[in-house]
Amino acid sequence: VYEVCEVARGFIVDMPRHLARLNRSLTELSIAWPVTSHVLPLILREVVNRNHVANGLVYVQVTRGVASRDFVFPSADTKPSLVVTARKADPAAGAKRAETGIAVITVPENRWDRVDIKSVGLLPNVLAKQKAKEAGAQEAWFVDTDGNVKEGGSSNAWIVTRDGVLVTRPAEHGILRGITRTTMFEVAAKLGLKIEERGFSVAEAKAAREAFISSATTIAMPVVAIDGDTVANGHPGSITLSLRQAFFDIAEKSPA
Repeated sequence: VYEVCEVARGFIVDMPRHLARLNRSLTELSIAWPVTSHVLPLILREVVNRNHVANGLVYVQVTRGVASRDFVFPSADTKPSLVVTARKADPAAGAKRAETGIAVITVPENRWDRVDIKSVGLLPNVLAKQKAKEAGAQEAWFVDTDGNVKEGGSSNAWIVTRDGVLVTRPAEHGILRGITRTTMFEVAAKLGLKIEERGFSVAEAKAAREAFISSATTIAMPVVAIDGDTVANGHPGSITLSLRQAFFDIAEKSPA
């Protein structure tokens, strides 16, 4: 299982929530913590500091450990493995992308039911995002058998209705509970925006006032085209940009 946290101005954004989700993933798969929950934050900060990452990402991966190949779990005395890496990223690149927005395509859902566990089994996501790249898009939205959008290959999906209401699929219905998605609820409340957790169809998304994705790496990234069809006027929406601007004011107040 793994987690990816954004690093902004040396601050690991939303780290407590990321580690809480890591704990949930470990628990769901019966994997022990490789170190105590008090030590892991110290390791993350140390890796960030040693790599001189002021802005970028820190990646955490935990496996059951080193053992002979088998389908069943290794013996109970096998120690879990921990890998932590950090790399620099230019925040200006994301800001520049937000000025123009991104395009997404839609693909049929073909993943297993437990996408709520953040595991490294991401082959369907890889293939979907490659298909998006080949189509000149930057993300792929998985669509269920009812024609409703679930989530992106590496992001949560949102729309803004004509009345200015934010809509995103409930996290209990076949999606990963994104950490940035969770924080976005607080950001929306601060801005006086209403959120509805419900399904929305591809057609509703194409006809929406705005659409965007959220993740640790994109924050709130405007979606200006879906399957080649322009969303609204084809430019990033004001509500999405307001959410993006206000995000760090909320996220960086969380203890790290």
